[in-house]
Amino acid sequence: MTPPRKLHIKSYGCQMNVYDAQRMVDTLAPEGFVETASAEDADLVILNTCHIREKASEKVYSELGRLRTAKDEAARGGRTMQIAVAGCVAQAEGEEIVRRAPVDVVVGPQSYHHLPELLKRASHDGRAIETEFPAADKFGFLAQPKPEAIRARGISAFVTVQEGCDKFCTFCVVPYTRGAEVSRPVAKILDDVKRLADNGVRELTLIGQNVNAYHGEGPDGQSWPLGKLLEHLSQVPGIARLRYSTSHPRDVDDSLIAAHRDLDALMPFVHLPVQSGSDRILSAMNRKHTADDYRRVIDRFRAARQDIAFSSDFIVGFPGETEEDFRATLALVTQIGYAAAYSFKYSARPGTPAADLQETVSLAEMDQRLERLQGLIDSQQSAFNKAAIGTTVDVLFEREARKEGQIVGRTAYLQPAHVMASPDIIGKTLPVRIDSLERYSLLGELATKPVAREAALSSMATGA
Repeated sequence: MTPPRKLHIKSYGCQMNVYDAQRMVDTLAPEGFVETASAEDADLVILNTCHIREKASEKVYSELGRLRTAKDEAARGGRTMQIAVAGCVAQAEGEEIVRRAPVDVVVGPQSYHHLPELLKRASHDGRAIETEFPAADKFGFLAQPKPEAIRARGISAFVTVQEGCDKFCTFCVVPYTRGAEVSRPVAKILDDVKRLADNGVRELTLIGQNVNAYHGEGPDGQSWPLGKLLEHLSQVPGIARLRYSTSHPRDVDDSLIAAHRDLDALMPFVHLPVQSGSDRILSAMNRKHTADDYRRVIDRFRAARQDIAFSSDFIVGFPGETEEDFRATLALVTQIGYAAAYSFKYSARPGTPAADLQETVSLAEMDQRLERLQGLIDSQQSAFNKAAIGTTVDVLFEREARKEGQIVGRTAYLQPAHVMASPDIIGKTLPVRIDSLERYSLLGELATKPVAREAALSSMATGA
């Protein structure tokens, strides 16, 4: 019997890459590969890359340098180690990767279902590269995860429903690395979800580069929006919670607002990137919405569900950003009130329109603005978390915590919550009385009675 080959995957960047990494594991399982936590003893190492930020691609080249040593060490021991670079850096910089690093396979994010064939080609020819956008949908060719693999990954899972983006924000490489917006048919998504639910998954996050632009074909032959898809999936037995990410403000339609109003399974926590509070900068970014447009979208969500909370993304130091522009961002953050948010210094990505703009904000000014913005965001997140103390909230328990006897789960707002309890509560949604806060984690005890959603959570949302 042929011994299994060891596979190590390291993913960078977005949730889509986490999902893609799992599907690569599923695709390579029939080829005899099993996962290992160590790159050094692997027969195949895959770096699943992100090209959104400059430092992300730098990390890839640094990691490839380290893997060169591991590959040489394996060769001295009579063992062959193959190295593959997948994802968006592979798509954007395939030829550069081959020139700079000892890689065997370079494969773009739309072609990783061809990995078995590419590995064989690399063994024969020395190297294999595939970074074209294939005509066929990769999802129709991917191996399905085995039941034991689903169970091992836990009670929460990602499901890709949409890929690519047609927005062409001037700072973003996604349209060039992931391609145009494509939505999967409802029936295919439903098959995936049922398989996950049958094997213990209780929480789903629907993902896409622009997930609320979803327009997949429904069972009725019509194009379905995301809200209708969520309504359909909420009826799958076993699925207790639904989430989605990442959204664009221009694609929030009435069906999505209605889903938040009507579906108990749809969590009241929305990641809605805005990037800037300045209309001048939003225009330069080609966001195709104003700050007031964004505020009105937030108002629509809040009118539908009072306990809803938000997270967002912000870029500081975009070319041409003045102190006045930056203050408009601070004003927007202050007005909205976020449960969490992510802020980044602008970094030019080769091939994007913004890369040709003159950078007028110094690195020192970027650092100072980032510190000011992140300080405001952190204060809002802290206030939001503190507002949970003394309330009773529903927690979906995921796993045993590091502390012996402690089980950790997440609230509707993705806050970690710890209780002392038996592991048999894993996979269950139970009410927890929150007693204290430790950094970003809530600590509490199991409550005896469930609570209504408005009574449990509205005070927390008001704390935002």
